[in-house]
Formats: sequence, C-alpha cells, structure tokens
Amino acid sequence: MDYEATLDRAMEDLPDFEGSDERLDVPDAEAQKDGAFTRLTNLASLGDALNRDPEHIHSSIQQELGTAGQYDDGRARYNGDFSASDFDAAIDAYIAEYVTCSECGLPDTRLVTEDRTQMLRCEACGAFRPVAKRQSSSQRSDRPDVEEGETYEVKITGTGRKGDGVAEKGKYTIFVPGAEEGDEVEIYIKNISGTLAFARLA
Repeated sequence: MDYEATLDRAMEDLPDFEGSDERLDVPDAEAQKDGAFTRLTNLASLGDALNRDPEHIHSSIQQELGTAGQYDDGRARYNGDFSASDFDAAIDAYIAEYVTCSECGLPDTRLVTEDRTQMLRCEACGAFRPVAKRQSSSQRSDRPDVEEGETYEVKITGTGRKGDGVAEKGKYTIFVPGAEEGDEVEIYIKNISGTLAFARLA
C-alpha cells in the first residue's frame, strides 16, 4: 500500500473534532408549574445529552436560580416560579462551566477529581482546568454586583445556545440578546433570577 493511500486511510479513521460545541444536541428545558413549585420534567434527558449526572446538573441549577429543590428519578422540583427560559439559561451556564473545553470549545470533556480539586479534562485536545468554585452566600457582599433597573458596561465573552450574548459580572451570568462575543456594550438589566440576569442593549 503506497504512502498516500495509507495517509488517506489514517485520516478517515481520525475522529471529527471541530472547534465548536455544535455537536451538543441539548433539548430545551420542559418546565411545569406546580403550585408554589416549578418542575423540570426532562432533567434525565438533559443529563444524557450533556453526559453528566442529572443530580450534579440539579445542584448547579439550584445555585444559579438561588432556590432550593428536590431531585427524584430524572425529574426535579424547585421552590418558586420559573420559566423554561430560566432553566435554559441555567443550563447554558452549566455547560460553560462544567462541559465546554475553554481551549478548543468542544464538549468532549469529563469531570475528574485530582488532589481533591474538581477538574474538567478535554479528551479532544488534552487541556484541563479546575472548575471554578462558587462563592457561598456568606462570602458575598451586601450590595449585589448587578441590580434590576440599572445599566452597566460589560464585555460579551460568550454565546448562549439560543444565540444570546453572554457576559459575566461578579457572580452573575448575564444574557444579552443582539450582542455578539467580543462586543463591549451598555446594557439595561430587566430581571434577575438567582445568579442569572436578563438584559437588553441600552
């Protein structure tokens, strides 16, 4: 077998790695109102799509939404009134922190614990990084980093699954429709849910 034929065969056998997270096929959150609670009925499907433990996703959603909840058999229930968009935003934040490689942008990662530190290891490019530790409520200052009805200058550092620009300010992840990664924009905070904020261009 000549060299070119061998090379072609080897190239065909290589996995198809592209520097994006488009291969993530994550279903939209399915929210169901239940009195003073809101159910997330397809958490098991979300866990399968992200290759993560649904209970781990559930714990992150509780932190993002600033609420308490219960997980049982692939479904979760949270105290309070939340929309599917609230859950989608919390899942986007989870993907950015616990799934997507910060080097190559691929979702081919796994969570491992090394020296008691949770790490995100990429099986595509070999990169690894510690998962950021979230501040507890006792460590936060009395004045929030972001307040409803206020305007702020932010830099868009990412893109949500639905195409919204994503910025970070203190403990908050801010979703800004119409903004693109790399933009520096002035935004108006419309509403806040836990550590998620929803804004518009000012």
